[in-house]
Amino acid sequence: MSEELYTRSDNGNETTVSIRKKLDVTNAPQLFDLIAELEEDVKAKKVSTVIVDLKELELIDSSGVAAIVGLYKRTKKLGGTVKITEANGQPLAIFKLLRMDRVWGLE
Repeated sequence: MSEELYTRSDNGNETTVSIRKKLDVTNAPQLFDLIAELEEDVKAKKVSTVIVDLKELELIDSSGVAAIVGLYKRTKKLGGTVKITEANGQPLAIFKLLRMDRVWGLE
């Protein structure tokens, strides 16, 4: 059995999504259901902040970036906040190349 791509933990009006290993064209669609759930939770005011923890993410491609950007845009449009944390290695390099590190305050 393969390891799950992500875990979700809720703490009051804050939700943390931890993404593991790789987020690419082969598995990014798995996030669509989660993004839809989070969108509904933000819309219903159950969640105001989504934290995307990337400390265990080793590889990301354009499909993975698109999934995270989609979550960011949808949540922001509904009045919520998305924080990207713990990006390192190749994912951080990709975000810096795309200048997304400035949007998300990554170092």
